[in-house]
Amino acid sequence: MIKLENVSKVFALEAGNFAALKQNDIHIRKGEFIAIMGPSGSGKSTLLQLIGGLDLPTSGSITVDGVRLNELNEKDRTLFRRTKVGFVFQNYQLLPMMTVAENVALPLAANKASKSEIKAKVQRLLEAVHLEGKESHFPSQLSGGQQQRVAIARALAMKPQLILADEPTGNLDRKNGQDVLQLLSRLNKEERITVVMVTHDRHAAEQADRIIMIRDGEVVQDGTEGGVLN
Repeated sequence: MIKLENVSKVFALEAGNFAALKQNDIHIRKGEFIAIMGPSGSGKSTLLQLIGGLDLPTSGSITVDGVRLNELNEKDRTLFRRTKVGFVFQNYQLLPMMTVAENVALPLAANKASKSEIKAKVQRLLEAVHLEGKESHFPSQLSGGQQQRVAIARALAMKPQLILADEPTGNLDRKNGQDVLQLLSRLNKEERITVVMVTHDRHAAEQADRIIMIRDGEVVQDGTEGGVLN
């Protein structure tokens, strides 16, 4: 489903060019659960942004579900992100002045779904993440784990084939983190949604089918089974 070929990303900084990623080849099959690990500054989040079409590589090509992202203009990449990818971030990125239901409805409203369709779908999504009855709550009224489940429900609104999760358990305690990991694992197994997760947490990485290790912008290990990191 995801193919990166000779992908590099270079940022121009005042101190000189910085190569965040260096000529990487990565293949991810449809329905896989992938964990990407590495030290801070190794290029993990940059890689996730490129796969999600939030940025473009300096060189090389990225193909996701048959779509070559390099060949899309900004408008088409926005449409790609809206319809193909669900994003889950460490800090949830919920809008504080909107209710749970309104936050989950955002992608549907952006896609001009009808009010009745939005209401029905939001209800189904909140049931899927076990947040029934929280529709009228605001993010500040929820625990961190509940807020992350709202973010996952929002990510699922457009039935994406791919979920990109950047440190989804980073702000959570072990129990809430485990609940979020179990939810991602269930979506992966039952819905066959491909999940690519950046994490520092070895316990979180053990939930994945495969672990990709990155160091200094380069893939140094690919194919490690969950739980046997070196």
